[in-house]
Amino acid sequence: MPLALCPLALAVFAMGTSEFMLAGLVPDIASDLGVTVGTAGLLTSAFAIGMVVGAPLMAALARDRSGRAALLGFVLLFAAAHAVGAAATGFPVLFATRVVAALANAGFLAVALTTAATLVPPDRKGRALAVLLSGTTVATIVGVPAGSVLGTLLGWRATFWAVAVLCLPAAAGILRWIPRRRPEQGTPRALGAELAQLRRPRLLLVMLLGALVNAATFASFTFLAPVVTGTAGLGELWISVALVLFGAGSLAGVGVAGRLSDRRPGLVVAVGGPPLLIGWPALALLAHRPVALLTLVFVQGALSFALGGTLITRVLYEAAHAPTMAGSYATAALNVGAATGPLIASATLTGTELGPLWASGALVALALLIALPLRVVHRSPADPALSAAPNG
Repeated sequence: MPLALCPLALAVFAMGTSEFMLAGLVPDIASDLGVTVGTAGLLTSAFAIGMVVGAPLMAALARDRSGRAALLGFVLLFAAAHAVGAAATGFPVLFATRVVAALANAGFLAVALTTAATLVPPDRKGRALAVLLSGTTVATIVGVPAGSVLGTLLGWRATFWAVAVLCLPAAAGILRWIPRRRPEQGTPRALGAELAQLRRPRLLLVMLLGALVNAATFASFTFLAPVVTGTAGLGELWISVALVLFGAGSLAGVGVAGRLSDRRPGLVVAVGGPPLLIGWPALALLAHRPVALLTLVFVQGALSFALGGTLITRVLYEAAHAPTMAGSYATAALNVGAATGPLIASATLTGTELGPLWASGALVALALLIALPLRVVHRSPADPALSAAPNG
């Protein structure tokens, strides 16, 4: 894998840390800024909505710029939003910085996915995507716990400053290793022609599948803490342990799927899908047993990101004729899932904290009912970039 992917992964790590860190900072933010915890929680919703809207919007605005200029602009805007947020004295300003940060994050990820795909051979998009997604998974293992500790010791503002500072070496790496122009050096297709790709059923189906699996992942991940302390009866310290295990599983899943998703995507879905489906109800039924709970958390993290990463890779392949917008379609699919999963899960919290686990199982079941009969994640025979690849 080219070195140019490293600063992209570092930036994704910083952005992933920012996205997830609020779960542990909301009470302190509410107390410091004089708002309710519920109001402070809107910061998470603002970020999710900004990501969904921002992916296609920012990708469209950046499509006439070089990949390096767009990536550098987005990462610096993200850093600036966190610096302003760290200095905010009122909730409206902090809320606005989260929206701006989400737009910058969405734009960066959309361009980074497209850029990463051009930095590797046509049949290695999955591996390139795995490197980028490793930034998110490492964020759940290292970044979020570290941010929580930093926030506890020095306050929530220190965590915002840390994210801003972390963006600087990523920006330097982008300047050093990302080419001035996209490798293909060609004239991009008209925006209307690229948007017209969204009328292709296969592209829409793969985006839907990616959104469903990611919704299942975030439905349970968001509400994992009450399961650990409630059903399992463990102390609060074990919440961090469970989150780290989920992140470690995610990293393992991304690594394995990155090697299979280019040439054998159907195998990943056929082999990984049923265990993922069974795993969520099993977790609900065995959550009262700590050893089983922690083991299944690791397994589900691995399966979720293996399957989800493979589906997002297929979005890039199916959108091959939208070279400047493909990354935004993948980003939108990811974040539609991230935004809707917790909303669906919250509706199941009726007297029990296990509802989100059952909701995750239902979402995966729906994805498999669509994917397996229609075989939409198998290689398209019409895709010239994959003409040499064996059937998945």
